[in-house]
Amino acid sequence: MAQFDRFAQSIFKFKADLLVIATGERVVLGFGTDKKPVSAEAATRTQVEGIVREIAPPHLAPQLSRDGEHEFLYRSPSGLVQVRVARKDSSVRLTAVPAASDAEEAPLPAAIPVLAETSTGEADGFMSEAAPESSAEPEAASEATSMDYPREEESSQDPPALFSQGEAPSPQALEAIEGLLRRLISEKCSDLHLSSGNPPMFRKDGTIVAVGGSATMSPATVREMVFAIAPAKSRREFDERHDTDFAYEIAGLARYRCNLYMDRLGVGGVFRVIPSKTPSVDELGLPKHILQLCQLSKGLVLVTGPTGSGKSTTLAALVDWINRNRTDHIITIEDPIEFVHANQKCLVNQRQVGVHTEGFKPALRAALREDPDIVLVGELRDLETMAIAIETAETGHLVFGTLHTNSAPSTVDRIIDQFPSDRQSQIRTMLSESLKGVVSQTLCRKKGGGRVAAYEILYVTSAISNLIREGKTFQIPSIMQTNKALGMTLMNEALLDLVHKGLVEPQEAYFKSAAKTEFKALLERNHIKIETT
Repeated sequence: MAQFDRFAQSIFKFKADLLVIATGERVVLGFGTDKKPVSAEAATRTQVEGIVREIAPPHLAPQLSRDGEHEFLYRSPSGLVQVRVARKDSSVRLTAVPAASDAEEAPLPAAIPVLAETSTGEADGFMSEAAPESSAEPEAASEATSMDYPREEESSQDPPALFSQGEAPSPQALEAIEGLLRRLISEKCSDLHLSSGNPPMFRKDGTIVAVGGSATMSPATVREMVFAIAPAKSRREFDERHDTDFAYEIAGLARYRCNLYMDRLGVGGVFRVIPSKTPSVDELGLPKHILQLCQLSKGLVLVTGPTGSGKSTTLAALVDWINRNRTDHIITIEDPIEFVHANQKCLVNQRQVGVHTEGFKPALRAALREDPDIVLVGELRDLETMAIAIETAETGHLVFGTLHTNSAPSTVDRIIDQFPSDRQSQIRTMLSESLKGVVSQTLCRKKGGGRVAAYEILYVTSAISNLIREGKTFQIPSIMQTNKALGMTLMNEALLDLVHKGLVEPQEAYFKSAAKTEFKALLERNHIKIETT
């Protein structure tokens, strides 16, 4: 069976209006004004040229090699289709529509809508994962499209869902990716990176390293491996949006936070280890003063830091302490669920965005009607989510959340700046009353291997509350310095403490500092020299 015949089969099977195969674009089917990608990657010029050659009438071959537009009828095993080939410079576009049986003389419409959006890449492998099908032409079958054919018993009335159902993952692909995920644990690494055109990579102690003994992977290989563990919903979302998030668990070993994405080379994936056992406050080495945040009855507590700094782990340890020491109702809203909390003294309900709720915003609003004592929001992503979180804290609930900020004082500014100028005065007042603490953290490479966290801690006292209300957040660091007895710590002081304890090299601490000029002066006052450029 010719490669094009498989695409033509899909036109009639799913009652599509047209098919578009173009250089630098994914193959798409059109359904009225809607479009549905049916290939994993963008088609290269060589691939499109090959499809044109296999279906073009011999007498048109010379004309089809030149710029311009040409039309012809092609009788596929599934039915008659009318084809237009448009060529300009290095771009080739093939458009096909179903043709009536008596369409021998019927012209193609004056203009056929272009449904596919141009891709910036030309990944090879858009036809790399053929659905099994008997054929007298094994070579053609091996080059079939990466479309996932539905089972016959499924309805053909909903093609967008059916296209991405796919076949059962091959045992080899599942074994390969689970082998890497197990090795990730055994080698004490935090992340696995799979990227088309590269060998597998691990992040070990903050550094990216190639996995020994592994070969470069093709786009088809990566796609097969990541789809072996992705749920059907995530596969559909990936085909539609080119990225998706989900969680995966190997029983008795660990859970993994997974992200799939598409780049110029093809499919990629990142897999973050989530230990099966939730670490305790003591195991993480969190300052004891932080536990006073777990004993609050209401208010907003934020854990901040750059991506990969351990915010989720810190939050999990705080929730675990509450779960073991209080008798409350805890609701978590996460994307995806990372650490799993079994009921201990508390009732814990965990909701995953995209699975149990549409998003953070509706889930947080609904939580107000679910009788919670404590609400954990995985990420305060937008203005409305922030506003609802502050409102929830004001109405007598304890709310934990995360933000991507580098320091505790900048966290306050970040929240206020999210709101329009005419609302900022009101938000400053609300925040001054609801915010109870900010823990900002960063991970440093530890001497001898591993990593250790440095924590900047802000507790909102009456003095700091006044500064927030009056818009004088620039004075917060000086208040933090004079209130060390309460457990407040600036990041530079926390980094210096790690250096004094011999846990971190001075150069590493300097690299992690957000205020490097001040930290260098701090090191010099303590007679510690570093090299700077």
